[in-house]
Amino acid sequence: MRISEFRNGKAEARFRTAYEHALTRLWPQPRTSLDVPTGYGTTRVHRTGPEAGQPIVLLPGSGGNALMWHGYLDALARRHPVIAVDTVGEPGASVQSAPVRDGRDAAAWLEELLTALDLPAVHLVGCSYGGWIALHHRIHHPGRATTLTLVDPAGLADPGRRFYTWLIAGGLAATAPRPLRPRLARLVGNSAILETELMALVRASMGFRRRLPPATTLTDQELGRLDASVHFLLGERSALHDAREAAARLHRLAPAARVELVPRAGHALPTDDPAAVLAGILSTTTGQAS
Repeated sequence: MRISEFRNGKAEARFRTAYEHALTRLWPQPRTSLDVPTGYGTTRVHRTGPEAGQPIVLLPGSGGNALMWHGYLDALARRHPVIAVDTVGEPGASVQSAPVRDGRDAAAWLEELLTALDLPAVHLVGCSYGGWIALHHRIHHPGRATTLTLVDPAGLADPGRRFYTWLIAGGLAATAPRPLRPRLARLVGNSAILETELMALVRASMGFRRRLPPATTLTDQELGRLDASVHFLLGERSALHDAREAAARLHRLAPAARVELVPRAGHALPTDDPAAVLAGILSTTTGQAS
């Protein structure tokens, strides 16, 4: 299998410039950035918040990086150390060196990363594809993540044509003139296109060739291993899956897990309803919503 990489040096340089610009604009808070070696490549992480305490580790969705969480950093860092990750194989500051073939490999990469960071216990938060990785990490490496908050995660059902139509429509809407984007965001159900800095970064990543495995559907047996430390936040109008069917499957297979449907929100849940996502993370990690 091949690895994710930029098409050429020019494409990489263009993205790196855009990334540093976005990092400066979206993350002005004090932070420490580290490049952590793993068997799958060098992984960039950004750390903020207090030194002491069990950290919250944030995993982005497909095609994204640590900066997708920029709006959550202040509130989370008031209570916990926060570590935002550029997933290896995604367009970010990480550099992949070995193929990630499946969910087990993705979980192995994350376990290596957390081990190298000397984090024996973490609160793990994953959005979409990052949620799929977090689920596989819990299944293959139980014990390190004391809680999981999964923001409309992939892997609960096979995505259909509706999801790919949603992706394409959102991509086209993001290229429209800025005054038109609020109306288009409502039309296509994707509030993420209103994130101007992140959309500029997405456009700069067009020269990146992503070669990570698809988020395959977890089996009944795998979901049956989940317990009360797992909190699912599902967008009621998600294009990734039928949220009510996914919730019913989870209630049947993992009755101890907490499953919450966020009304009027779609797969772009972190931007559709940031307050609900923040409250969900805090209620899982600290037992109190904001």
